[in-house]
This record gives sequence, structure tokens and C-alpha cells, in this order.
Amino acid sequence: MDYLTSIKTANSSIGFVPTMGALHKGHQSLMLQSVNENDITVVSIFVNPTQFNNPEDLEKYPRNLDADISKIKDISPGIIVFAPTVDDMYEGKTLSQAFDFDGLENKMEGKFRPGHFDGVGTIVKKLFEIVQPTRAYFGEKDFQQVQIVKKMVEKNQLKVAIVLCPIYREINNLAMSSRNERLTLHEREEAGIIYKILNGAKAKFSKNSAEKTNQWVKNEFEKNKTFTLEYFEIADETTLTTCKRKNKNTKYRAFIAVFVNNVRLIDTISLN
Repeated sequence: MDYLTSIKTANSSIGFVPTMGALHKGHQSLMLQSVNENDITVVSIFVNPTQFNNPEDLEKYPRNLDADISKIKDISPGIIVFAPTVDDMYEGKTLSQAFDFDGLENKMEGKFRPGHFDGVGTIVKKLFEIVQPTRAYFGEKDFQQVQIVKKMVEKNQLKVAIVLCPIYREINNLAMSSRNERLTLHEREEAGIIYKILNGAKAKFSKNSAEKTNQWVKNEFEKNKTFTLEYFEIADETTLTTCKRKNKNTKYRAFIAVFVNNVRLIDTISLN
């Protein structure tokens, strides 16, 4: 990042978009927002091994650096690309730091992917220390991860604003994800059902309890053998605490993880 040091001034605002590559229009929308809001934009491309608890998922994660750089330059030729190696980031010790995220790490993704958020916290903290951004941009699809990053920033007193950006969706409303590349064309088309069921859950929750909404979602997925529901959860947006009984003063959000032929897809929707 010597180049970044050479061009920034004391007053430069730096926007940062951390990615694991296999870039799509959702990533590009984050870059565009950063370019519009900052003097300098940095995009990192790094498939972080410590946040994968499934070795097969890490091995099969799509990688195409040349295509990614081309997509970044389509947004702006001035964007700085940072694509370090595992040794660059971990210096021979590919291990996670242990974090306390005040319990946020034990919900949903953390419950089903042990150690995942220690890996996320480790790499995001390292990247923030290298880039020293003014603002960092994350997609709403990874809402729990964003809450984790905010907590890490708060606890480590880092001077970076975390910007949450809307989910970018395919024509069938499937949330854009690098993992979508691993689906067949038919699976990708069928996966639009995830958002359809989330929307149905939003309608159900407006008139029913969380328990009844959860059961409705499970029943919907049992009708469709292409998809395996890992979890569906309605939680408080801020604390990620599972909703047992509705409180009219609480902002709720639905979170979902689904398997399609060993490819894991997540999505989320605000329920208020």
C-alpha cells in the first residue's frame, strides 16, 4: 500500500470495499458509492481462509483476479486494488484472533459456522489497519457480519465509519452472491424462491407470532426438495436476539440460510 501512502494527504477521505473477489454488480454498487463519497477508493480482493469452517467451500470458492480487476476499472480507473496473498496477511501463521463480540457471534451464522466471525474480525481488523479508511462499505446481505464489524470497530476504537448498502438482486430477486456462480442455471433460476418465501414471512409476521411465521417458512421449504433450509430466524436488528414475543418498539429482521446442492446461500429482509 505504498502507493496509497504516496497519494493521500492529511485531509483525504478514503473509501474501502473489502471483498473476496468473484465480483458482481452488488460489489460494483458498493464501489460506486465509495467513489462518489470519497477522494480515494480502495478495493481489496482476498479469500480469507480463517473464516471458512468448511474446507470444500474454501477450495471451491470462485477466483478470477483478472476479471475482477476489469470489473473494478469499469467503475473507475482510479480505484486502488489491493490483492494480497495469505502470507502477506498472516505472515506464515494462518490463525484467527479470538474476539468477544458481546454474543453477536453466537447467533445464526456463528451458531452454524463455528469460528467464522473470529476469522472475519481478524481479517477486517488487519485490512482496516493497513488501509486506514474513512468509510468502509458492506452489503446488507451480510447484515450479521456488518453488526459484528461495527462491534469490532467500537471495541478497538477504530476511526472508520461503517456504511451499510442495499442488497443487489438478480432478475428473480435472488440476492447477488459470489457463490451463485457455483449454481447451475436451473438452480439459480429456482433460487428466486428464497426471497419469495422471505417476503411471505414478512406478510405472515405482520399478523402472526414469530413461532407461527417460523413454522410457515419450514413448511414452505419442505414442499420444495431442491432446497434444504439450514435456519430461518426472526431477530432484533440491533442485538440479533431471537424474537420470542413481538414488541412494537423493536425493529425486526428475518435471516435465512439455505443449501442448494451443497452451495450455501444467505439472505435477509427487514420486517418493519
